[in-house]
Amino acid sequence: MLKSFDIRSIHGRRVWDSRGRPTVEAEVALHDGSVGRAIAPAGASKGQREALELRDGGERFGGLDVQRAVGHVNGEIAQALRGTPADKQADLDQRLIELDATADKTRLGANATLAVSMAAAHAMAAASGMPLYRYLGGPNATLLPMPQIQIFGGGAHAGRRVDIQDFMVVCPGACSFAQALEWTAEVYRSAGLIMAQRGALSGVADEGGWWPDFATNEQALETLVSAIERAGFIPGEQVAIALDVAASEFGRNGRYRLGLESRELDSDGLIE
Repeated sequence: MLKSFDIRSIHGRRVWDSRGRPTVEAEVALHDGSVGRAIAPAGASKGQREALELRDGGERFGGLDVQRAVGHVNGEIAQALRGTPADKQADLDQRLIELDATADKTRLGANATLAVSMAAAHAMAAASGMPLYRYLGGPNATLLPMPQIQIFGGGAHAGRRVDIQDFMVVCPGACSFAQALEWTAEVYRSAGLIMAQRGALSGVADEGGWWPDFATNEQALETLVSAIERAGFIPGEQVAIALDVAASEFGRNGRYRLGLESRELDSDGLIE
């Protein structure tokens, strides 16, 4: 007997991400009429152990189209999960893992399975009359993690003008998420002014950080510290630096090649 939280239908479609590339949106409808939608994210760089998206290949959109993944959502995944309880997220996710049956999600595509998983969670949140964070986190979900926001792009986000992918800030001294956003905006503005004064302001990278124009990776860090100070904050106390190194983009066999500086480091050297 079908219950109100059982999945009635699953539908997938192609949509466009913030880079103008195709990606997968899934829509999950429950028997009580609740609907959830979610879009699979895609990064500019991929870690060596990440689950893999399924792209079509060929010439269309540079090989990045997702019609095969969308077909899996509308076909095999929809057939397998129709009538499945959506209120048991772990069981639903395990069913998706078993359905794909590969270690890196290459058969159905992580962009298909993740979109469906997230859409089911959104549908259950709607059915429960809760925001998603409350549905997933329970009654004690009262805190947001502090955001880490890009100030300078790099790596795959900026034509590999610097090796490190994201030069970000996080605000441990802020009292709220809103205040952290305000402080970050001040640092971002200060960084832009510093770059402009150097004649090095060349636009923005694909995630919104300033386009990097530095002689070394360390110069980018020094400039970020200067931007924090210029904005009126204490580096490391009120506003700190966060990095997404994306080391798999320039590392091979335990060695890391910093192309900007023409030098090679081992793991310890990279950390230092």
